[in-house]
Amino acid sequence: MKKTFLAMFAASFLWSCGGDPPKPDGAGARVEDRVPGKPPADTARPVPVTPQNVAPVNIAQPSQPGVKSPLTDPANILSKRSIFYDYDSDAIKDEYRPMLEAHAKYLSNNPNARMLVQGNTDERGGREYNLSLGQRRAEAVKKVLVVMGAKDVQIESVSLGEEKPRCEERTDACFGQNRRSDILHSGEF
Repeated sequence: MKKTFLAMFAASFLWSCGGDPPKPDGAGARVEDRVPGKPPADTARPVPVTPQNVAPVNIAQPSQPGVKSPLTDPANILSKRSIFYDYDSDAIKDEYRPMLEAHAKYLSNNPNARMLVQGNTDERGGREYNLSLGQRRAEAVKKVLVVMGAKDVQIESVSLGEEKPRCEERTDACFGQNRRSDILHSGEF
């Protein structure tokens, strides 16, 4: 009897603290009229964003005619975008240091630039393991870039696991092409 009374008391207390009783579907949602460009009445500090003050960014098209973007110019180290790994490893080899330094410097000199690092694996191993290994590879690249001067908020790291192979043959050379991290800059993802 005591337990029943306590349970009923607790339920009525929780219901009374929660405000109005639940309403049937469709009756509980509040609808407000909004005017484009005008913030809602309950916001403390409006941040106006209009199409006029947000410029699209396209890194493939340089801002000046006749000038190649360093990100797409094959003669520039910034056009190199892949880091390859040994089997079952997320260790970045020394040969990729100059490329990563260049990308880190680019990010530090361009605070509005963003980057996506995609970690990839070959098809060997289970799906969950490959997703985990791909994430470790992407995170390793991100950590190196941050140590070299890029800001953490500029870089997102994701794992694609074995889902985006460059080569589909079942050879060691092909597996080697699939064990990689790919770097994408703003406008490419």
